[in-house]
Amino acid sequence: MAKHNLKIGLFGIGLDTYWPQFEGLEQRLTGYLLQVETHISTFGAEVLNLGLIDNAEKAFTAGHDFRKGDVDIIFLYVTTYALSATVLPVVRRAKVPVIILNLAPEKAIDYKQFNSLEDRTQMTGDWLAFCSACPVPEIANVFKRADIQFHQVTGVLNDNQTWKEIAEWVEAAKVAHILSHNTLGLMGGYYSGMLDIYSDLTLQCAVFGNHIEIIEPDELTALKQEVTNDELDTKRSEFESTFEIDVACGEFELNRAAKTAVALDKLVNRYNLGAMAYYHKGSTNSNGDTMSSIILGNSILTAKGIPVAGEYEVKNAQAMKIIDSFGAGGSFTEYYAMDFEDDVVLMGHDGPGHLAIAEGKIKVKPLQVYHGKVGSGLSVEMSVKYGPVTMLSVVESKGKIFLLIAEGESVAGPVLEIGNTNSRYRFPVGAVKFMESWNSYGPAHHCAVGVGHIANKLSKLAALLNIDAIKVC
Repeated sequence: MAKHNLKIGLFGIGLDTYWPQFEGLEQRLTGYLLQVETHISTFGAEVLNLGLIDNAEKAFTAGHDFRKGDVDIIFLYVTTYALSATVLPVVRRAKVPVIILNLAPEKAIDYKQFNSLEDRTQMTGDWLAFCSACPVPEIANVFKRADIQFHQVTGVLNDNQTWKEIAEWVEAAKVAHILSHNTLGLMGGYYSGMLDIYSDLTLQCAVFGNHIEIIEPDELTALKQEVTNDELDTKRSEFESTFEIDVACGEFELNRAAKTAVALDKLVNRYNLGAMAYYHKGSTNSNGDTMSSIILGNSILTAKGIPVAGEYEVKNAQAMKIIDSFGAGGSFTEYYAMDFEDDVVLMGHDGPGHLAIAEGKIKVKPLQVYHGKVGSGLSVEMSVKYGPVTMLSVVESKGKIFLLIAEGESVAGPVLEIGNTNSRYRFPVGAVKFMESWNSYGPAHHCAVGVGHIANKLSKLAALLNIDAIKVC
């Protein structure tokens, strides 16, 4: 598949009437724009800088250039006052989200030096270099009336906080770009009766832009039957280096899991999968054997940036992919229990975990029965790294999708050692308030957990996708 990299459009605005009136102003503003381009380029994206757009004719050309350049997002640097007529044709044709950069060149005008100037024309020229705030209301008014999506960064050109916020917008744009080029594999079918996890696949594709590949378990079973001894040995070695394997895990089960893991790798390569959701009711047939030996392979895939959600939870596969694309992990989880003495919520899940965000070594244990599912086999047991975490649920409600977000902390303490992922989470509003607030928005019972506090980035992603983001804590 062809690789498509994130492309950022950048332009500044001005008024061509000013240039002959105020010597050096155009060059000064162009210099500021080049500083912005240089800084944005350090974030690892291709930048298409169209320079200062200072009249309507240039604006029409810029709109075509951005469209031909296939930009994903536009940063509009407001350098001084400019007519909204030099902005609208650019972004209207480009049809991508716009971030208005309302950045002053310094924290404040040096009023004493400014007022000491004897040339009033020079004074006006200096003022116009600080005049970025002036046209922003005009631009915002026109964007609103034209139904053009826009967001703002207001600050100082060389301020760290300003660039932290711009960096978050770029990172959110990268994740939106990843999602819109992602292939999500769906293998098997829904867990019967879990009404909350049923999803509108067309709506998912419309909002996130991904492709969905429907895959039958038979295909994975067929690939498993083709696994060679060399491939099996290589995967067994990967198991040994990745997991802490309980002595009770027999050779038969380890080989069964390794064969399925090799087959999973081949399935991912066949369809270029970037995420997957799966569930198979199972039986004693070959497909049941395959799907009951899938946990170790899916855990390794999840750690490699191909998150796998159990129980055919499409929405949570999306949530896991989002958090993983921010570099924060994204492990499958649900409520396990509440600990009112320690004011924490125990959360985890059976099946695959995100090994890259585990606290310590990941254990592999044999289970005689998969609770609520047919079969038995090997399972992973891990806790999420201690420290700040973010919960994310992709929620479908009344024909719309929104992001539900909470920030908390993974804390040390006793967990249930039952061969599942399991962690203790503390929230700033307390366990009860978190539980009631989270549930009040009607998410499915699964969510994704990642390390670090990334609510600001998730909110920016939602803004770029033109959906709501709700943070409960």
